[in-house]
Amino acid sequence: MFSIKIDNNIIKNINLLDIELLHPHEKVIVDKKEILKQNLKYKDNHIIISSIIVCEQSNTIIDGHHRYFALKELGLKKIPVTFINYFSEKIKTDSKNSYSKYDIIENAKNGNPYEPKSTKHLIYCEEELDWFPITLISTLFNLKLN
Repeated sequence: MFSIKIDNNIIKNINLLDIELLHPHEKVIVDKKEILKQNLKYKDNHIIISSIIVCEQSNTIIDGHHRYFALKELGLKKIPVTFINYFSEKIKTDSKNSYSKYDIIENAKNGNPYEPKSTKHLIYCEEELDWFPITLISTLFNLKLN
């Protein structure tokens, strides 16, 4: 089991959200999305999946684009999200923090996504004093396909 200790002010809420309210900031690798979609349909109408990490201020997807598009194509109307304080200094867009968080959000809102896997968001672990992939703060959900 792996867990990380993060700043208490980063995760703001965990909930189901209308899928149409989200704004992806990256395109996806179609083959990867299709494989994920097929794997999700495997378990007799139940999907166990990690939440999508979303900026609480803008509904921009920070992590989970392949999951988002797969769930959307499977017809889910509400999907699990972990809302975060994206502008925390304990979140970086990649190891060098080479992307502006403001540009990422503006591009998402304007429907101008980056190429797949452009960003590799990291979160600071208070215990390890190191940076880890932000996906580690996702929460598992059990969803039912219609």
